[in-house]
Amino acid sequence: METVKQVDIPRFMGRWYVQASIPTLFERHARAPIEDYRLLDDGRILTTFSYHDRKPDGPLKSSQSIGFVDDPVTNARWKMQIIWPFRADYRIVYLDEAYQHAIIGRMKRDYLWIMSHSTVISETDLEGLMSFAGGLGYNKSLIRIHRNDFPLVERQARR
Repeated sequence: METVKQVDIPRFMGRWYVQASIPTLFERHARAPIEDYRLLDDGRILTTFSYHDRKPDGPLKSSQSIGFVDDPVTNARWKMQIIWPFRADYRIVYLDEAYQHAIIGRMKRDYLWIMSHSTVISETDLEGLMSFAGGLGYNKSLIRIHRNDFPLVERQARR
């Protein structure tokens, strides 16, 4: 699976809202999932995954993992260590020029994350990203949409 040609790691860091995914078993009940990336001094990437359990007003849960850049030429292929000593395939297969939308995939095409730096993504943009994933060999019928969770979570946070 081809990755993007180049990722500016510091620019990629920050909060990404998972708008749609083919979730892992661990994520199957996640609502309004968020990935926070922070570059560590040694070049590793601290990743915090947070979500509401089962419903947008469910308990907030989180976990951390460490990312390792596996291809220093493109910075687009990483290994993600969720449980030591195992490292999982993690590929940035789509990233727009403005660093607003990204797709993370795996060679096995078993998991997928469509993310944006904003809680809001248009239906047109989301459909385009899902079509891109379909073109990579992902089964679009397995993609679960999360984008409708974020407005609910934002409204609850303002209360």
